[in-house]
This record gives sequence, structure tokens and C-alpha cells, in this order.
Amino acid sequence: MAPRDPEFSAEFRGQLDLLMRFRRDVRRFRTDPVDEAVLSRCLAAFRLAPSVGLSEPWRILRIESDTARAAALQNFKTANTRALAGYDGDRAALYSRLKLSGMEDAPVQFALYCDETTEKGHGLGAATMPEMRRYSVVTALTLFWLRLRAEGLGLGWVSVLDPAALNRAFDVPESWRLIGYFCLGHPEAVSETPELEEQGWEHRAADLPIETR
Repeated sequence: MAPRDPEFSAEFRGQLDLLMRFRRDVRRFRTDPVDEAVLSRCLAAFRLAPSVGLSEPWRILRIESDTARAAALQNFKTANTRALAGYDGDRAALYSRLKLSGMEDAPVQFALYCDETTEKGHGLGAATMPEMRRYSVVTALTLFWLRLRAEGLGLGWVSVLDPAALNRAFDVPESWRLIGYFCLGHPEAVSETPELEEQGWEHRAADLPIETR
């Protein structure tokens, strides 16, 4: 028998909307550990994600040693200093006050990569648009992110980095493309408003721009 198409109630849809509102990119973490069983349940979301050609190109590198974490943190600090130099005046002052990484506190940290040369999937859909492999990794990450929030956990995406230097520090294959460095743990506080909006860096658009042809 074919599985029955599930029916999702109005209550469920409302909860899903609430989950997406409170997903948030977390920068401020408590230092208490994350239960490994809960983390495993969340990581299982990767197995449910779509991927181009069913290639499953995601590669997860858990960063646990003091040496690896120190290298990642120094990489961020160097890149952040360079990024600050690209602003001036009030914008530079505001940038310098932003907390853009939870790397000093988050109990779980990992680097997420895309294997650009994976043979899985036999190139379907990626021969014409190879970037679809990276999009697939980000799609899987989004499912993981939502599951984490549903479990009371938060995730922070660190993108102020030098990818080449980080790859060398972690000794990853040349075919792996860095998607991001992620901090994971229990958030200090929850909000449905992005922190960058709260800090006055930028605001969400009031409307969704849609064009027709």
C-alpha cells in the first residue's frame, strides 16, 4: 500500500510558522553541553534533505580539539579585523559593536563542506549547474537548523572567515568547498527578530519582490 498523504492541521501550520520565526542566527550561547542523543536526532535531518541527483554532497567536520578551535577562532578574528577596515564612520562604529561569532562559548562547533567532485548522483543536474551541489548542502542545513530550534537549541553561521586558511588548518581535501563554520548550543535568549535588525545594521524588506516576464 502506498503511504497516505499526511494532513497537517491549522495548529501544526501555525507552529511551523512560529518555528521559522524563532529560528534565528544565534551568536550568544550558554556553555552547558548539548545532549548527544538530541544532537543525533537533529543531524538525522540531513538524511531527509533533498540533493541534486541524490548526491548528498554534504561533509560535516566536527571541531573539538583545542588546536582546531583556536585556529578557527584566530581565523575569524583576523578576517573580522580586515572586514572592519572596509567600513568607516558610523557604520564602522556599529560594525565594531556587533557580535558576529559564538565561537568562544558554543559547546558544539563544526565546519560544513560540499564535496564538489562526489561521484554519488552520477552528475545528474550538476553537470549543467555544479553550484547545485552547494545549494543542496544549504538546503540540508536549513532542515537541520529548524530541527535544532524545535529541540530548544540554536545555531550560528560564521561567514567572516578566510576559507583557504581554514581548509589548510583542518587539512580537508581540495575538492571540499567551505559552506560555513557553525556554532551550536543553548541560546542565552530567544527572539523572533534578527539580531542585526535589533542592532540597527539592516532591516527586513516589508514586501517580497516578485517580478513577472
